[in-house]
Amino acid sequence: MAKKAAHHGGAWKVAYADFVTAMMALFMVLWISAQDPKIVIATSQYFKNPFLAAAADATSGVLPYNNKRSSPNNANSTGMGADKEKSSEQAMKMTLLNSVAADFYRLLHLDENLAEKPIEVEISADGLRVTVFDRSNKPLFVDDTAELTAWGSFVMQNLAWVIDHHRFRVVIDGHTRTKLNLTRENYTAWELSADRANAARRALVHYAVDEGQIERVVGYGDTQPIPGIAPDSQGNQRITLSLSLAAHSHQETKPVEHPAKSASAAPISVPPS
Repeated sequence: MAKKAAHHGGAWKVAYADFVTAMMALFMVLWISAQDPKIVIATSQYFKNPFLAAAADATSGVLPYNNKRSSPNNANSTGMGADKEKSSEQAMKMTLLNSVAADFYRLLHLDENLAEKPIEVEISADGLRVTVFDRSNKPLFVDDTAELTAWGSFVMQNLAWVIDHHRFRVVIDGHTRTKLNLTRENYTAWELSADRANAARRALVHYAVDEGQIERVVGYGDTQPIPGIAPDSQGNQRITLSLSLAAHSHQETKPVEHPAKSASAAPISVPPS
């Protein structure tokens, strides 16, 4: 008697199970994307930084949680609840800032660990400090002028998109090195640093940023060299932008896009040749 052929009818079940799992994952992504920005940030925080979940406590879950209900057991713990909520909001803010910094490096195709990177992003308690260097290998300005290079314009365009999208408040500082060879009469490091800071301001406003978001523009000349390097080093030629979050801005998205600036406001991920 011939042996019966082996039964191979179960493979479709595995494929179907994979398909159902993928569809469920797609549904969850679409559902989360449609939620309030605070819920989206909290979800991102959970998957990117699980160690923050404990600090954020129940208030940073995917679904809103009411921890303000009063009962005989928690009537005397209002202060503790407020502290937990504040800690949760701070954790969410730091997660957002870390994400923005990482996204900015990716937009510019930069290695965050590069020794002499052309841009340095530092995270503070209330925002970001972005330092854009003007070095000969990656000049931000044309020679000793306040005219942006193609690279400088590319950086400012991407910065403008980040600032506009997250509604940062902006302070711009211009710095130069010592021993500059400036040929214009009565034109010193003070004028150059101020002109460069204003050039950065004009570029940001041109590309996307509302003028009301810029709080201050200052030129420091060569009076504030970076500690640890020579005052005449190229590392002291820089523009520093202090970006601070407005109250509750980490929970909000930009409500309306500027129609006239919609094309120029989009981030450009490919640097100019």
